[in-house]
Amino acid sequence: MTTATLEANAVAAADYDVPIPYMQRTRDYYLALGFNAYRWAHFADVPFTPLSTPLGRARVALITTAAPYQPGAGDQGPGAPYNAAAKFYQVYSVPAETKPDLRISHIGYDRVHTSAKDLNTYLPLARLKEAVAAGRIGALGPRVHGAPTNRSQRVTTETDAPEILRRCQEDRVDAAILVPS
Repeated sequence: MTTATLEANAVAAADYDVPIPYMQRTRDYYLALGFNAYRWAHFADVPFTPLSTPLGRARVALITTAAPYQPGAGDQGPGAPYNAAAKFYQVYSVPAETKPDLRISHIGYDRVHTSAKDLNTYLPLARLKEAVAAGRIGALGPRVHGAPTNRSQRVTTETDAPEILRRCQEDRVDAAILVPS
């Protein structure tokens, strides 16, 4: 067993600064709605494919769970409470050259340590464009893709993930950055 000691000038985190129990919080929420206990996806073996193109030459896709703004679906602004009316249920794609109007009002994001006011927390498109300009990544894919968060493993694995993969292949990307919100 390995133990670690704190540096003399290390500062311990505040008592409230603990991991967010979003999995249990989400499970409790759905149980309260009358659903059976949610079985989280977990796999003993996860496939891994090393990047075959150096990152400095790779074309990278951005995939987010942020929702397209829906004017008639209630408050979706920064700090909005959870808004089930603003959910989306199908994969979407928007041009990466635009500044898409995407929002978050999900049940599971940490409202203490982050803010929906900073678009880069859930749509780091500007940061990726900076990485391209600096030569850290080769190029940005032509589209940003949105992944629904409808809490169905079956729909995610049988419908949404294959559709996102198809779109990424169509865009000829080498890698993808997934940004859950």
